[in-house]
Amino acid sequence: MSDILNKLAEILEQRKQADPESSYVAGLYSKGLDAILKKIGEEATETVMAAKDGQADKIVYETADLWFHTLVLLASQGLGPDDVLNELDRRFGISGIEEKAGRKQ
Repeated sequence: MSDILNKLAEILEQRKQADPESSYVAGLYSKGLDAILKKIGEEATETVMAAKDGQADKIVYETADLWFHTLVLLASQGLGPDDVLNELDRRFGISGIEEKAGRKQ
């Protein structure tokens, strides 16, 4: 699974150098962080609506869009999927209540 995320992360890094007219992702990068965050908000809302509709194919489709745009955000901030996977691994075996209580404020 992380192979797909890493391949996508490589492409997203390459798009940082692409002409915004030739690439959707390059266009998002050129518009800046607010445009990326707006897109994540839109995709999160669409994911919620798909879940409310209860149609598995729509849930998967919208979740893919949400993950994609979240990966764009990570790349824009110099981060990648491994950073998130490492954090999830760190949390593995820790109760959610315990993990939340231990967060730095």
